[in-house]
Amino acid sequence: MNISIGGKCIIGTNFRMNNRESSNPIGRFHACSIVVGKKGMLTIGSNVGMSSAAIVCQDSIEIGDYVNIGGNVVIYDTNFHSLDSLKRLNRESDVEHTKTTPIKIGNNVFIGAHSTILKGVTIGDNVVIGACSLVSKDIPSNEIWG
Repeated sequence: MNISIGGKCIIGTNFRMNNRESSNPIGRFHACSIVVGKKGMLTIGSNVGMSSAAIVCQDSIEIGDYVNIGGNVVIYDTNFHSLDSLKRLNRESDVEHTKTTPIKIGNNVFIGAHSTILKGVTIGDNVVIGACSLVSKDIPSNEIWG
């Protein structure tokens, strides 16, 4: 976990994080990574589990209760860099023009292995996201998407 000064991280009860290859033998193994920037607010509900996943929060990520985050899932509320090629030529300009937008993941959500959740997404309650999915828009409650 890497929480910058000014960043906030709240984690509910019964949080589980698998960081061993033997507990997650799906391939492309790496340890879990949680990064919260100086303006970030990460909230993880109760009874949440993740395996070999990465969460990067520069703005706001809210994860509900009873969420399963599959192996090698990544959740990013930022583009990391400006989308303007000229602004990327200068580090300060690149950082200044990087876009961030909050993510909200509802309760009782299952995110399949190797999926990517991008900035600005809201995922409703009871959603299942199929393995290897790229989620770039909102998903209503009680749906299966892949």
